[in-house]
Amino acid sequence: MLPPEVRSILEEMRSERIRGASWLALKGAEAYIALANILERDKLENALREMKKEVPVVNRTMASLYNLARFMPVTGNPEAVRAKAEEFIRLAEEAKREIGNIGSELIDENEVVITHSFSSAVLEIFKTAKKKGKRFRVILTESAPDYEGIALARELEKLGIPFEMITDAQLGFFAGKATLALVGADNVTSDGAVINKAGTYLLALACHDNGVPFYAAAESFKLHPKLTSGEVEIAERPYARQGYRVRNYLFDVTPWRYVRGVITEFGILIPPKEI
Repeated sequence: MLPPEVRSILEEMRSERIRGASWLALKGAEAYIALANILERDKLENALREMKKEVPVVNRTMASLYNLARFMPVTGNPEAVRAKAEEFIRLAEEAKREIGNIGSELIDENEVVITHSFSSAVLEIFKTAKKKGKRFRVILTESAPDYEGIALARELEKLGIPFEMITDAQLGFFAGKATLALVGADNVTSDGAVINKAGTYLLALACHDNGVPFYAAAESFKLHPKLTSGEVEIAERPYARQGYRVRNYLFDVTPWRYVRGVITEFGILIPPKEI
C-alpha cells in the first residue's frame, strides 16, 4: 500500500492536462523521493514493487513513465532510491539542455518554425536559438481541446519570440508557409514512429506534401525499448460539445517515413534504424 503522500503525487500526474511526458517523468521521480523519505526496508521494497506497476499506468502511452519505472531499483535502502531518483532528474535536465543546443542548430536566420501542442524540449530549442541571437518566428496551433498552444504562446511572449497562433484545422494551410517543423514526442517506438498530441500526424503529412523538414525532439527516456507503433495504447478522454459526444484520442502515431530525425541528447537519430 503506497503512502497517501505518494498517492497524491500520482493523482496529480493523472490529472495533468497541459504538461507532457517530460514533466510526468520528473514528477514521477519526485514520487520515488517522497517514498524514500517515508519508508525503509521491507515496506520500502514492497512499495517499490507496487510503483513498478503503478507508475507506467498513469499514462500507458508515455514511454517516459515506463523507462522511469525500469530505471528505479527495488531495494529496502532509502538512500539508494533517493540517489537513483535524483540521478534521473539530473540526467533529464542535462538531456533537455543538450537537445536545446543540438536542435537550435537546425534553426537558420529568418526561419519560420511550425509546431503543435506544448513540448518542453521544443521550448528549450527556441530558448537556446534566441540566446544564440537567431531571428525566427513560430507558427503554433491552439491545440484543442486542452489548448496547450496557449501555454506555449505565453512562454514565447516572455522570451520575445514572434509567433502567430492558428486553429488546428489550418495546419495544412500554414505548413506551406513554414520552413521547418518541430514537435515534441511522448513516445518514440522501437520501429521509429513518433507518438505525440493528436494532430501531429496531420502536420507531418502536410509538411511532407510541402517539402518542409519535420523533426521531433525527445529525451532518450522517451524512446521505448520494446513497443512498436501498433502496440502503443492510445488514451482517449471523454469529451462533449453542446450535448454531443466528440471522440477525443489524446495522441496519434506519425510513421517514421515522415520524420526527418529525432533530436535527442545523443544527437539527431534517423528513424527507424537509429532508434
